[in-house]
Amino acid sequence: MIAYLHGTLRQLDATRALLVCAGVGYEVHISLATYYKLEGRSEVELEIYTHVREDTLSLYGFATTEEKFAFEKLISISGIGPTLAQKILSGIDVADLADAIARDDVRKLSSIPGVGKKTAERVCLELRDKLKLTEGTQAAPSTSRHAVDDDVHSALVNLGYKPAAADAALDAARKQIGNEAEFSALLKAALRTLTK
Repeated sequence: MIAYLHGTLRQLDATRALLVCAGVGYEVHISLATYYKLEGRSEVELEIYTHVREDTLSLYGFATTEEKFAFEKLISISGIGPTLAQKILSGIDVADLADAIARDDVRKLSSIPGVGKKTAERVCLELRDKLKLTEGTQAAPSTSRHAVDDDVHSALVNLGYKPAAADAALDAARKQIGNEAEFSALLKAALRTLTK
């Protein structure tokens, strides 16, 4: 059972990281929150959840212990698998997730792609007393990029948002933070707009 990896970041995109440890490359599924923390770095460490099924073995990586804890609580709920749990953690940061659950904010949770009203209600009901987290899980944007609109649009569509909604969120994000914003800041602003 793999629970932790420390190595060199070989490849990185919004949903996966290729981490080389002692000459072995591990493909690790990540959320956007973890992506923000890894962006621009070469040597990284990740908390790992190993998901084993009959036909596959998948690794899910987390930049913080809090995010891994939230992931494990989410997948303990019937009907939420690792893929949906990662989408939830990409659509809302861990502190906001804990706050939404504590306030029984079904509307906020159901605004995340793939999370219907019934799933949001189940998350609130089952995790109300189980997801008590501390602050400090906010991700900081790092390296600067230019002409990133297409990349941000693609990331939003890959997360399950409709192209028209992604376009509108991108426009709103540009108005908020300006034309020279990097990928991380622009994507975060667009996601904030979509989950209001």
